[in-house]
Amino acid sequence: MNGDEEQLLRGRVYGSDPDSPGPLLDRAYVELVGGPLDGLLLDVEGWRQDEIDTGVCLQTDLGHFGPDGRAMYDPRPGDPGRFDWSGDSP
Repeated sequence: MNGDEEQLLRGRVYGSDPDSPGPLLDRAYVELVGGPLDGLLLDVEGWRQDEIDTGVCLQTDLGHFGPDGRAMYDPRPGDPGRFDWSGDSP
């Protein structure tokens, strides 16, 4: 991914409608940090704490494994607003 593509993703919500990519005021989000989804927001509204503590494995074609790949993100200790990239998975 080049710098222009990275800038395009910043502030957008993972999985959102491309015509309305920004966050909504009444939702809770965490920022994805590093990896192929760096800068995207993940909507965690309504998630239980144990679901947040587990982290996520998100489908993306931007990672090492292409269209069938997943990017893994774990909660950042001491910073509940960020999930750090921990690697890619097929």
